[in-house]
Amino acid sequence: MVGIAHPGPPQFLPGLRLCRYLYVEAVRPLLDAAYPGLRHAAARVGPGSEVLGFDTERSVDHDWGPRLELFLTAGDAARHGGELSALLAERLPKQVRGWPTNFEPAGAPVRVMTATTGPVAHRVHITDVAAWSAELLGFDARPGVSDLDWLATPAQRLAEVTGGEVFHDGIGELTALRERLRWYPGDVWRHLLAAQWTRIAQEEAFVGRTAEAGDELGSRLIAARLARDVMRLCLLLGRRYPPYGKWLGTAFAGLPGAGAIGAALRDAVDARDPVRRQAALCDAYEAAGRWQNRLGLARPVDPARRPYHDRPYPVIDAGRFATALLERVGDAGLATLPPFGGADQYVDSTDVLGRPALTRALMTVLR
Repeated sequence: MVGIAHPGPPQFLPGLRLCRYLYVEAVRPLLDAAYPGLRHAAARVGPGSEVLGFDTERSVDHDWGPRLELFLTAGDAARHGGELSALLAERLPKQVRGWPTNFEPAGAPVRVMTATTGPVAHRVHITDVAAWSAELLGFDARPGVSDLDWLATPAQRLAEVTGGEVFHDGIGELTALRERLRWYPGDVWRHLLAAQWTRIAQEEAFVGRTAEAGDELGSRLIAARLARDVMRLCLLLGRRYPPYGKWLGTAFAGLPGAGAIGAALRDAVDARDPVRRQAALCDAYEAAGRWQNRLGLARPVDPARRPYHDRPYPVIDAGRFATALLERVGDAGLATLPPFGGADQYVDSTDVLGRPALTRALMTVLR
């Protein structure tokens, strides 16, 4: 008996492209027919590996597929949001470019594409820009962004808001909001860089001290922590929002001009010899220091390594770079604030960083 060949999944394509197809080929025609002239914006922004451009074939197994954020005016969202969502459930095609538009289980935190013959449990999120901003960031960024807003918002969230792609914006609010959040103001940028150098300063001598004390595992652990801090520092220097842990290395690897620093950090993490480990870290520190000097954000600082006081551990004395940056902070509120930095520079809990109300409360207390 000859077996029946079952077609496999369609060929992978980047999620942003698939989401554009969903809008252009499926959602927009339904909108034009049922709500002619309805002002809206359509985008794939917010959480999702495809928004950062990091999705692969592995991403298909959950929370990936033909998805869309559909923005109406606040009044239209209140008037038409429910009926429009129901219309999409009834009339969306069951597939776009071979990928199901139905996601199960409906309402669950994690959903997967599943074929259906009935109404489509779609992932078209109908909202307005103010509500979406408040949900994702913890504040409405349309009127402006305060220093507290910048520092209380994890860089991952800012990457999600400014990443992805806008397919259509007939209202203009989404485009304006994304442009406003494209990058930190100068003084906030300096403050965050100073906080990152301060983190390095607090532990850079410990790589040698722990090794000297016979704690090889501890020395390697601290070297890895410092490598992570240097990666985040370089992303800040390169005007890229550092993403959370899963994508940090991928984002750093795509940073122009950071190849030599990456090689030094790999050497530091791999090295079994603590002397080589410390030297490799200093190679990375020095390159990052020269990078900051080239940007002109602060007075130039000699990036050469040096002993740690009278102990034989080479360091860069990273606090000097933080001091130079803070000298240039002219904002009175930021100038008097200790360099704790942004929420994700002093909080390492996913459960906290994923709740905007908590990060804003923490920043309020620190100020």
